[in-house]
Amino acid sequence: MKRILVIALVLLLTACSFNIGDIDNTPTKKVEEYLNNYQSLSSDVVSDLDIVVERETTFNLEEKNKYRKIMKKNFQNMSYKVKDETVNGDIAEVEVEINVYDYYKVNKDADNYLLEHRDEFIVDGVYDESKFIDYKLDKMSKNTDKVKFTIYFNLNKDNNGDWSLDEVSEADEDKILGIYEY
Repeated sequence: MKRILVIALVLLLTACSFNIGDIDNTPTKKVEEYLNNYQSLSSDVVSDLDIVVERETTFNLEEKNKYRKIMKKNFQNMSYKVKDETVNGDIAEVEVEINVYDYYKVNKDADNYLLEHRDEFIVDGVYDESKFIDYKLDKMSKNTDKVKFTIYFNLNKDNNGDWSLDEVSEADEDKILGIYEY
């Protein structure tokens, strides 16, 4: 009986000293949290998307709203799989394969279509860029083709022992957006 009490006490003390927050403090968990923010359209992701869309000078208000809707659909339908995690002291790399809508191909196909059918985008004898943008956005909104990309996320451990994600490169952001040139 005494032995059981000692074992129970050791287990209890061990459990109390284990910090539940440490479960979420891994490089993989931080990357999953980052990507889940896209899928759930967190306020930070939506705010960043709004900034990007508002900077687009060739879109009118309606086109900006269409593009915003297209990107939100992409984020919500993105899937990913963590392939590997490498930790070396206070630095880590997490390899992730993401699957997103292939908007690069849609844009490339639309640009090729424009070269061969420019007359379809002429209004009153002048090329109408807005008409072409509407065409391209329509193709993007109807697209169901997806593409897989590999992203290597880099992380660092701070003085408190918490993992933080390094800034994501523009190329990797383009992969998440589905517009990366491959």
